[in-house]
Formats: sequence, structure tokens, C-alpha cells
Amino acid sequence: VAHTCWVMYGIVYTRPCPAAVDGAAGGCIWPYLARRPKLQLSVYTTTRSSIGAESNIDLVLNVEDFDIESKFERTVNVSVPKKTRNNGTLYAFVFLHHAGILPWHDGKQVHIVSPLTTYMVPKPEEINLLTGESATQQIEAEKQTNALDEPVSHWRSRLTLNVMVEDFVFDGSSLPADVHRYMKMVQLGKTVHYLPILFIDQLSNRVKDLMVINRSTTELPLTVSYDKISLGKLRFWIHMQDAVYSLQQFGFSEKDADEVKGIFVDTNLYFLALTFFVAAFHLLFDFLAFKNDISFWKKKRSMIGMSTKAVLWRCFSTVVIFLFLLDEQTSLLVLIPAGVGAVIELWKVKKALKMTIRWQGLRPKFQFGAYNDSEKKTEEYDAQAMKYLSYLLYPLCIGGAGYSLLNVKYKSWYSWLINSFVNGVYAFGFLFMLPQLFVNYKMKSVAHLPWKAFTYKAFNTFIDDIFAFIITMPTSHRLACFRDDVVFLVYLYQRWLYPVDKSRVNEFGESYEEKSKKKAHRE
Repeated sequence: VAHTCWVMYGIVYTRPCPAAVDGAAGGCIWPYLARRPKLQLSVYTTTRSSIGAESNIDLVLNVEDFDIESKFERTVNVSVPKKTRNNGTLYAFVFLHHAGILPWHDGKQVHIVSPLTTYMVPKPEEINLLTGESATQQIEAEKQTNALDEPVSHWRSRLTLNVMVEDFVFDGSSLPADVHRYMKMVQLGKTVHYLPILFIDQLSNRVKDLMVINRSTTELPLTVSYDKISLGKLRFWIHMQDAVYSLQQFGFSEKDADEVKGIFVDTNLYFLALTFFVAAFHLLFDFLAFKNDISFWKKKRSMIGMSTKAVLWRCFSTVVIFLFLLDEQTSLLVLIPAGVGAVIELWKVKKALKMTIRWQGLRPKFQFGAYNDSEKKTEEYDAQAMKYLSYLLYPLCIGGAGYSLLNVKYKSWYSWLINSFVNGVYAFGFLFMLPQLFVNYKMKSVAHLPWKAFTYKAFNTFIDDIFAFIITMPTSHRLACFRDDVVFLVYLYQRWLYPVDKSRVNEFGESYEEKSKKKAHRE
């Protein structure tokens, strides 16, 4: 965490030229904006990624007497060329130049290029699974679904511009590499000046603002917004854009990268700094929770006091939630931990059922171990709890699935099935945690539970409450984060109600004081 804070400080803070402080000019690079030139902002569109003259370009916005200190937002209609309508690309060339001079005739102009189009797979249309769709319509829908698997050109409806307005004097011997690539220097007399630093905020280009480009589309709206930016924020934004670009190179889709953009764009910077700090502890607690949970179940030889049905339910619910998040195309920030958790829960089921797998050629053979008398007693309590729960749980789940089938639209029957399962998990899933509470109550003990793993998971649950407001996820998954808080509080109450007496051997054959004495004797 300290290293991250130091790196962030190095990004935001830039050391000025020491010679400028002494009044000398040697080795310093001075801001051209300090001369207060009269500037003009021009935005052109073209289907080519580079231009050398005035041909084959369209002027879409011209701001005369451009004031770099004044914020503005304007919406213009842009003509869409035929090449772009046929799944082509359209570029925006933004020029900042002297007023009254064409950009390509101005030796001190600065410009930057940004694509106005991107390629994405359109979101499939949702339909009512029970109403009025003939076989012909189904075939057409299937053809349309297959066509939607291919990326098509989308229109970026926002273009956000920034100019660095600080009269900052750079040290020529130690120019920041991130800003250097946006700088253009000119020699004026004996001093070197850098021209205005023009920047396009790509983090503001969100998936929700994208529009599908059809072949019949001739004009599309473009909102051009401008605001000044400080040097520290400019450097921070450049690093964040590079990070998002790196994620896309590693295989993150446009939607996954958009989730990361939302963290920076839609969140207050102070709250974002707090989130970075908390996220470091979230990773630590995640690791410790997984480590202690795996260690607990790896050493466990008996299911005394443990609800087998609760373990089975956790496995089922975790797998269903993972499939639901996958179907909803949720951010990888949420999907990857859910997938890891599902694999661990499957392994825990194997341990709980004392399952061994023997291979007979290519065919697996499953064998289950026998329970002793104490374990059978636990199973009786477990079955008794599930019997009472089934009277309430099953009608609610079936009723909810039927209601959603009649009133909610889905992409497919698979989508409806997964949504029905996951709604049952989220809405009534806490009921399946009650058998373990019932077993604890009957046995008047909580010594059999993995409390270290529980504690780390509880810390992460409270941290997830914060992330629930930041990262985009289904509403039901967001509400489940707060439901887990209540369950953990009930476990804490039982921990207080049934304290572990460390001075005696408990019903599970463990004595904590004997362990410590043995350890001291060995030493």
C-alpha cells in the first residue's frame, strides 16, 4: 500500500525546472500558452487515419476566439460516409491553431486523432418465451442471433477534449515520459517552448453512449465537450488510459474495459483513492480466507457438527451464481473470483461426502465413505432443519420462476432457467444457511466451524458492500452482499452464546490447552 501511494505521488507531482526558479533559461522548456496567443479550435472528420491537406475532410466544429479557461459542451450532427456505414471507421482530427489561419498552414498548430467508431457485438434482443412467436419468427430470430455474434461498427457519441492550462516550466533533462509524447516543442529565440498540450479523454467513452451504425444512417449526433485540466490530473489520466489499453491487449472485451473506466469516471477521486486503499486489504483477506478455508477442509476427517446440506447448497448456489454472472456478461473483476470460489466449493463437496473417484478406463466410478454415529446424529439435525425449510422454500422458488416466465423477457430458455435459479439463490438462499445454525443450536457448540476463514470472509463481505456501489453488477448480486452481513452477525451471536471451553476436551476430540502444553514440552 505504501509503495502504491509513493508511485501515485510520483505520477501526480512533477519537479519543475530548477533553473527557472533562479530566473535562468538554460535547460528549461517554457509554456507557449504563457504568451497568451489567440487560438482557434477546429474538429474535422475523415475516413483516413492521416491527412496531409484539405481534401476529403469535413469540418464539424469551429470555435473561434477559443478560451482555454472556459468550459463548454456542444452537440453537432456528423455526416456518416458510405464507407463508414459499411462497417468502416471514421476519425476525428482535433486542431488547436492560431486564429484566422488554416491548421495545415500554421507551423505552431497541435492536433490529435481519435476514432469515432469502434467494433462490438450487439446485445441480443430479449423476448417473451411464452407469447406469440411462430416457427418462422423463431428461425428469423436464430438467424439474427447468429448474425449478432459478429462485431459491427458502433458510433462514439461523445468527444471529450482537454488542454493543460498550467504555466509549468519543465526540466529538459528529466521530462516525464507520459507527457512527453503529447508535447510539441518549438525554438523561439534562445528559449525552447512547448505548444499547448491537447488531450482526448478516452475514459469518458462509455459503452452506454455507443450507437449501432446502420446502412441507412446518414447523420449521427456528436457531443463535443471541453474542460481545462491540471498537469497532475493529466498525467494520472494518461496512466489510467494506458492501463485500460493494456487490459484490452490481455483479452479484456470493450465491456470489461468499460467497467474499469466507470470506476475512474463515475467515482469521486477521493472516494476512488479510498477504494484503492481498501482494495489492497480485500486482496489480502481474499488470499487469507481461501488459504484458511482450504487448510481447514484439507485437514478435516469428520463431518461432526457440519451441515452436509449446507455445504451442498453453497456449492450449488456458487456454481449457479457463476453461470448467471457469465450469462449477464458481468465484469471480469466480479466473474473471476466467483469462478475460483465455485471450484473450491466443488472440492469441499467431495470432502464432505467422503467421495473418492476411481477410473475404470475412461469411465469414472464414485465411491462414498460411511458416517460414524456422531456424524449420523448431525445428519439427523440437518435433515430435520431441511424438512421445515422445504415447506417454505420450494413453493417460493417455483412461484417466482413461474411469475418471471409470464412477465419478464429473456434472451433464451437457458437464460430464464439460470435467472430463476439465481433469483431463488439470492432471494431465499439465506434460508439454506439456517441448517448450519440449527445444527449449532442443537449441539450447543460452534467449535467445529472454520472461524479464521469466516472472519476473513466477513471482512471481505463488508468491503464488498463498498464495491457494490462502484462496480457494475446485477442488482440481485448487489443485494446479496448486504444479506451476507446479516448471516455473519447471527454466527457471531452463536459464537458468543456457545463459547469454546479451552480447558476441556470437547465432543470433537480436541483440547486446545493440551496442544499448547505439547508444543511447550517439545521445545
